[in-house]
Amino acid sequence: MFFNSKFWLKFSLINLLIVALIGLLMRYKIGFEFPYLDQKHLQHSHSHFAFTGWISHTLMILMIEFIVKNGKRKEENSKNFKKYNSILIANLICAYGMLIFFIIEGYGMFSIFFSTASIVVACVFGYQYCKDLKLLDNEYLSVNWFKAAIGFNILSSLGTFVLAYMMATKNIHQDEYLASIYYYLHFQYNGWFFFACMGLFFDFLNLKKSENAFYSNSFKLFFVSCFPAYFLSTLWLDLPLWIYILTVIAALIQVFTWFKLLFILIRNKLDIVENYPFFLRYILLFIGFALSVKFLLQLGSTIPTVSQLAFGFRPVVIAYLHLVLLAIISLFLLFYIYAYHIFYINNQIKFGIILFSIGVLLNEIVLAIQGIAAFSYTIIPYVNEILLGLPLSLFQE
Repeated sequence: MFFNSKFWLKFSLINLLIVALIGLLMRYKIGFEFPYLDQKHLQHSHSHFAFTGWISHTLMILMIEFIVKNGKRKEENSKNFKKYNSILIANLICAYGMLIFFIIEGYGMFSIFFSTASIVVACVFGYQYCKDLKLLDNEYLSVNWFKAAIGFNILSSLGTFVLAYMMATKNIHQDEYLASIYYYLHFQYNGWFFFACMGLFFDFLNLKKSENAFYSNSFKLFFVSCFPAYFLSTLWLDLPLWIYILTVIAALIQVFTWFKLLFILIRNKLDIVENYPFFLRYILLFIGFALSVKFLLQLGSTIPTVSQLAFGFRPVVIAYLHLVLLAIISLFLLFYIYAYHIFYINNQIKFGIILFSIGVLLNEIVLAIQGIAAFSYTIIPYVNEILLGLPLSLFQE
């Protein structure tokens, strides 16, 4: 079978629905009785399946499609890249294995097996993909973003191995446990997810090195700053002063790079976006706003008192993670899929994506209010019921 991105993306949308379903079930268990499933096990299943079955699966497909359409032997690429079908099948098997066994046993023999196998699949994909990137001309700026994304994906696995070891041996130390979780999340969210999406975004706008030197420089700045930016997630630890200074510098670099790149794109590439339907322009504007908020929040978290408050209250952490995963990454993937007309756009899809974005926004607002209220130990009435109702909008897509 030739490589068919539309076929594989159908699994992506099904998996997104499953992610939303588990999220809804988790919200239900917070406010109502549902004793049959363990909440912690659901959380592990939800996060692992979202990362592997929805986002990583979709990124792999779109990155492969990027080479198929831009490679030097376009008429042969779809046939030559059928080898990726096996990788995508293996990734889906791992994703569904984690979905099922994390619910059944939490961190146990089978869930750790599928989690480890997914890392092996990611490494195989990364090796094969980097080889196939040689089919592209050097003019494509997306290539560096994709190579870095693959590197960060593999790098993030170190956090997974540490977590799996602690869970398997029951030898858990709170600081090391949290640091490992945030290590994995950082190099997934801000490494693999962000850099892969930026590569796709550069492809969408057809940016060239010769058009503006900052297009290349933006990659270098984000790449270098990504490593010390990990410590933005561990400011609650007693870090040495020099690491704290590096962390602040990294946050400043990312804010500067993003806003400068954004202004350049608005000035030079706005006409490309204007040719798309209103709902896609709205989604892109929504994503740009969310990403701007994300970088500003990172910078704000370098203030010690703010950092201690933010990491001390779970709703704030959850709100930030969902801001990145839903408002930025997930919406961008949906935007990219429909902007390239991989699926036919009808009124139901338009309504679904807009409703999805509204649901994400309201979810962030409620979580933010809950987090701020928690600072003064104020209880928001019916907040669990409200948070239960909001995920229903995610099913409309």
